[in-house]
Amino acid sequence: MSIRFLSFCAAVLLSAPAALCQRVALSTNAVGYADYATLNMEASVSVARQWTLTAGVKYNPFMFSAGEDRHDVSNRQRLFAAGARFWPWHVYSGWWFAGKLQYQEYNVGGITSLQTQEGDRYGLGATVGYTYMLGEHFNLELGIGGWAGADIFTRYECPVCGLTIGSGRKAFILPNDIILALSFVF
Repeated sequence: MSIRFLSFCAAVLLSAPAALCQRVALSTNAVGYADYATLNMEASVSVARQWTLTAGVKYNPFMFSAGEDRHDVSNRQRLFAAGARFWPWHVYSGWWFAGKLQYQEYNVGGITSLQTQEGDRYGLGATVGYTYMLGEHFNLELGIGGWAGADIFTRYECPVCGLTIGSGRKAFILPNDIILALSFVF
């Protein structure tokens, strides 16, 4: 019995890479890096011929100096997203439509004025896009999307002074994804 069990385990382990082939993908969005060097990654796994589940993260810890006589600029954030994509033809090729849940912790300031705003956003997003197969393992993704939800925020007079000028809750609708991503499909 132990030889059969070991044989079964060996067969499962040897067939695992073939079973995962074209089922898992990792991608990064080049447009995210243009947004004040926001680091980003999305993982997806195929669960059916036309469906993938996705999980993504965006992270930006950077604050930039706009010059000696100017104020600092920041678009800091931590964003977590989980959702699903529907592919009318088959996964990782052609058109796709996505929906997701998102949470974002942010601190934005100095971009258009000295005022800084930080807070938490919770919401739902929708994205549409197209994936070009560049090769056996590489894809190019193009897409656009938005999200809506609730924003709990605090506003400050300047990025470093800490003088609170307001806080509150509000609903929002924002653009979320402008995608020009390179994806590696395992």
